[in-house]
Amino acid sequence: MPEYLAPGVFIEETSFRHKSIEGVGTSVSSLVGPTRTGPLRGAPEVVTSYAEFERIFGDASDLSFSDASVAVPNYTAHAARAFFDNGGKQLYVARIAQGVNDATDDGSGSSATVAKSNAAVTDVSFQARFPGAMGNYTLELLWKESENLLTSTQLDMADEGETVFIHVQDFPTKDKYLKGVVQRKGANYEVVGTAITNISKAPTTLEIAKLPATTTRISRIRARRPANGVLADGTVAVLKLKKSVDLTTLNSNWILNSTTEPDSSPEFVGFINTKGDTLTLPKARNPKLAADLELPLAAFGNNLADIKSVAAFLLDLDVHRSDKNGEVVWRVAALTIAPGTAQSLDKVLSATPEKKAAQLAQPISCKLGANPTGAKVFAALEALYKQSDLMPPADSLDGPRYIIELSGGTDGKVPGAIDYAGEENDTNGSTGLVALEGIDDISIVMTPAAAAHESSHKAVLMEVQKHCRKMRYRIGIADSRQGMSLGEVRTFRNDFDDSRLALYYPWVVIADPTGKRNELAVPPAGFIAGVCVRTDVDRGVHKSPANEVVMGALRFEQEVNKFQQELLNPRRYFLYLERSIEKSTQWAVFEPNGEALWGNIRSGVEDFLFNEWKNGRLLGGTPKDAYFVRCDRSTMTQNDIDNGRMVCVVGVAALTPAEFVIFRIGQKTADA
Repeated sequence: MPEYLAPGVFIEETSFRHKSIEGVGTSVSSLVGPTRTGPLRGAPEVVTSYAEFERIFGDASDLSFSDASVAVPNYTAHAARAFFDNGGKQLYVARIAQGVNDATDDGSGSSATVAKSNAAVTDVSFQARFPGAMGNYTLELLWKESENLLTSTQLDMADEGETVFIHVQDFPTKDKYLKGVVQRKGANYEVVGTAITNISKAPTTLEIAKLPATTTRISRIRARRPANGVLADGTVAVLKLKKSVDLTTLNSNWILNSTTEPDSSPEFVGFINTKGDTLTLPKARNPKLAADLELPLAAFGNNLADIKSVAAFLLDLDVHRSDKNGEVVWRVAALTIAPGTAQSLDKVLSATPEKKAAQLAQPISCKLGANPTGAKVFAALEALYKQSDLMPPADSLDGPRYIIELSGGTDGKVPGAIDYAGEENDTNGSTGLVALEGIDDISIVMTPAAAAHESSHKAVLMEVQKHCRKMRYRIGIADSRQGMSLGEVRTFRNDFDDSRLALYYPWVVIADPTGKRNELAVPPAGFIAGVCVRTDVDRGVHKSPANEVVMGALRFEQEVNKFQQELLNPRRYFLYLERSIEKSTQWAVFEPNGEALWGNIRSGVEDFLFNEWKNGRLLGGTPKDAYFVRCDRSTMTQNDIDNGRMVCVVGVAALTPAEFVIFRIGQKTADA
């Protein structure tokens, strides 16, 4: 009630329309079953195409269960493909595995195991992010060199503690002769190393005041940051020279001594520091060195013309499905082995990515050992390489390939009813059918992979039945088992006398997309769910998903002469009406329970049902014949009103499929 505190004219907005009711969606489906990869816990992921399903949950290759004598077709993936081929739009997928309720948030703990790299190498370890045999990936490291990073800049004054190169002309040689690298300390420049001839036994400190200013140049010689990478302690780099040199006496102050091989271009592998002013060349990687060498890049001052390049090694990584020649399922570029940077292996390939897209699609993760350094990581990667690919036979035309294989990933055992049922877990994420409870929009539930295992099939369908009853507005699609006769299907159907389940028979024969077989029989659930969605969009939920083209089907496994649709579509339509009215009348809660509210509710429901009748979804020649709505004293007692209950009674005349179209034709005698 507004307050009027002073005399005046007050304009107020009001509404003379009742709240309208909007029909809810009926095309969102869900799929629960084993897949080749993907998360086991948490909110089910929605996919809008089969390509997206394949990116998150893997391809349609067979599953290898340890307690099954032969590989089992991936019926979950086949159902997803059939769903989208037949008009499906949105599909929520909950992956399960045997023992899924014991799994941790990263998927470990179930009977399905995670593929890993060689456990003996501890400084670097790779593993698949999700359990499953698909996780036995082959990683290929593609090393590439950056542009030449070496730069030389003339300065007026060096920074405190900076190592630079000083060019001095006309310096009195009777005192000192400088030919090396110096470092500023305070106002003086101290000679670094031993590259100074101390002629007059004077101290080895050069004072700026004694240097001829007109003939002295200070040069900063460093490696700059690569255009598509970073510099950090341990960044792998390669030093390329234009000439061969004698390295037997090489130290941190050096002059290149050319040999008689001017066409040779020697290379040295080392590590650059973060500042880009020091190149460390370990003897272990450069056999020509007498010892490990920590070389300031300023030492190149006199010999820049003889330096071909100083380039950082950048790393691209390809993840191949199965072997090294398999399809590349994921690729990441511009990695570095230097720890602690944004592009380091352990940051880019984190076991817990920050972005949702990476959480779903990133197939592998990487961890570094204790106290990692660039040298440790580089050595560990070399230990992980497959030697036969690193050093191909002499008669092979293939160059070296840096291959790392993951192994040990399995699909576990056949999931049972308890795995399909799932559990609620607010900490690590819910599993199975329980995980679907947090998504209101789902209207169809299917578990096609369960039909392949006779011992658990019935129990799984009972879990689906309980789930649909609990969620009220969902229909479960039940698949018959492969090879069932019509009599067996009827007997099986009697165990599920429930309008929340729709049993479909027979299986559908398709062309095997994996190429292992010419044809493959699969459960019909995916096809039916897709046809339901297509029919709902094209015609409406009142239309039976029958007499429709089944896309992707070669034929049925068994020929059926008569098909009984039962009450599937009347049931789905009633669920649609109930859910629409419930969802659109939430505003009435806590409203004053009186004639105004009752009239508003009646008008809203009547308008909604009139629209349904007008669109041909209700039976009857007039609205009065098609439906009625009562919400008044005749539907509520005083006790109901006193206890805050508003009761609205709705009746509708639903259409049923015209399954038997009968024409009676007789002969008529012509009139005279």
